[in-house]
Amino acid sequence: MRFTTRPTLEGTFGMVSSTHWIASQSAQRMLELGGNAFDAAAAGGFVLHVVEPHLNGPGGDLPAIVSVAGYPAPRVLCGQGPAPAGATPEAFAAMGLDHVPGSGPLAAAVPGAVDAWLLLLRDHGSLPLATVLEPAIGYARAGHPLLPRVAATIELVRDLFEDHWTTSADLWLRNGTAPRAGELFTNPRYAAVLERLVEAATAAGADVGAQAQAARDEWRTGFVAETVDAFRSSEWRHSGGQTLPGQLSGADLAAYTATWEAPAVLDWHGVQIAKTGLWGQGPALLQVLAMLDVLGGDSLDPDSVDGIHAIAESWKLAMADREAWFGDRSPLAVEDLLAPDYVSERAGLVGDRADAGVRPGSPGGREPRLAEHVRRLLAGRSTGRSADVTTGEPTVQRDGTTQGDTCHIDVVDRWGNMISATPSGGWLQSSPTIPDLGFCLGSRSQMFWLDEGLPASLAPGARPRTTLTPTLVMRDGQPVLACGSPGGDQQDQWQSLFLLRHLVGGLTLQEAIDAPMFHTTSFPGSFHPREMEPGVLVVEDRVAPDALDTLRARGHRVELSGPWSLGRMCAVTRDPATGILAAGANPRGMQGYAVGR
Repeated sequence: MRFTTRPTLEGTFGMVSSTHWIASQSAQRMLELGGNAFDAAAAGGFVLHVVEPHLNGPGGDLPAIVSVAGYPAPRVLCGQGPAPAGATPEAFAAMGLDHVPGSGPLAAAVPGAVDAWLLLLRDHGSLPLATVLEPAIGYARAGHPLLPRVAATIELVRDLFEDHWTTSADLWLRNGTAPRAGELFTNPRYAAVLERLVEAATAAGADVGAQAQAARDEWRTGFVAETVDAFRSSEWRHSGGQTLPGQLSGADLAAYTATWEAPAVLDWHGVQIAKTGLWGQGPALLQVLAMLDVLGGDSLDPDSVDGIHAIAESWKLAMADREAWFGDRSPLAVEDLLAPDYVSERAGLVGDRADAGVRPGSPGGREPRLAEHVRRLLAGRSTGRSADVTTGEPTVQRDGTTQGDTCHIDVVDRWGNMISATPSGGWLQSSPTIPDLGFCLGSRSQMFWLDEGLPASLAPGARPRTTLTPTLVMRDGQPVLACGSPGGDQQDQWQSLFLLRHLVGGLTLQEAIDAPMFHTTSFPGSFHPREMEPGVLVVEDRVAPDALDTLRARGHRVELSGPWSLGRMCAVTRDPATGILAAGANPRGMQGYAVGR
């Protein structure tokens, strides 16, 4: 048995794994009260808005994949909000912008997370909304010990808040001072928002579904929508330095609803792996796993040199396809990208040496097209973009510290319900705080291109091509594994290593999570300023030095990261034959925890 930082938990009652111990325990409380996995996940999700505000918020987004006991076919819960009605390339051009800023109100898509959590509860919840929201309300009103990374993030953007985003300063800088790590931090305004949702729910009667729907109505068309609408005309500094109003209106919230959708599915090694559609990056994971099967041998072993090389090169090809073909308006179906002939053609491009280019394919003979920004990157020309402290998504650093970037929660209960959810967006540094709500809008619209005619081009009502990518695994028609990881563009790369180690290599959940991680950054990033690092392979320095030397000799630009710095995997499992449940959680960053019994 390999060394692990903690045990793989096992039991029969219920398991939760999330990126914050308070969220995990709050979710477990719902199971102890007789609730199901969906009550638990929602409770944990609302707590994550409170305790990881630098990584997600009520103004953000949420994709999840769900399997319901008795009706186990996986379904995608899409809480990825679209572009507002006023968000057009022409509108941005009129403001003198050639891209969507990386931060500020203009970068906002319609908030989708809260509506999605409430839709989940409407359709599959079993507890009153007051019970599900009790932990989040409690931690927002009475306080929670502030994470060191939250305190550091607030300090990082202190000048911006004081000089430009004064409503954020009012919330996050108490008496002009950034809070200290471990300090009890409260957000009474957001607590009041949740309490008003509970009031609307309670007034709807005892039926759980009716309660959740009433809260959705209050969020989408009531006081929240009214407050967002009133905030729209205010002008704020954006990431490029421009001071401009936002576009998101109350009508945009009213017009939006989270949706249930069919997943993209790959049959692989006796299981079926379910991901989101092409509006997310999930199908890239399916492409990579299919390519690795074609390559065979040590390509399926992420602990071998040949495996590291093959996995990294496969990811470069899949991410090149992401640039050309992924988006809410893709002309392709996922099946086009997973067609055996196309997968074999792409796998055939994996050579003995590392490639530093961006090589999208031509599924069905279609000619790929890349955004002008990407063409400039590949030509070595200036893109005219620069980052500041608010732009993009806070990411895992290579010096060994883990800042985090998104959240994740997985839950399985004793009845066989299972969910994998990846909430994100609306982090405290993405946009100025809406003072009467206690949270800010997200910045997911930065993932749109303003070029016309691309799958990920900006258009009113289109969903940004998100990086958020939960995973659900089925066997013989039953859910057996839910997993996911924060990490922006790297989320699926780290998940691929975990799946290979657990499903093919036979490692336990915790062994697969703890094993050394790596990823490539040799493709255009999704977050402003949307850069790339040709040929770069980032590796935890626990990988053997002779393996790293061999990878360098094969053309990889190896950059070492700290020994415990890459990936923030969460995972839960269920064995349908025995009913035994298991869970594991990432030790990196000293924050994620699994609980259960």
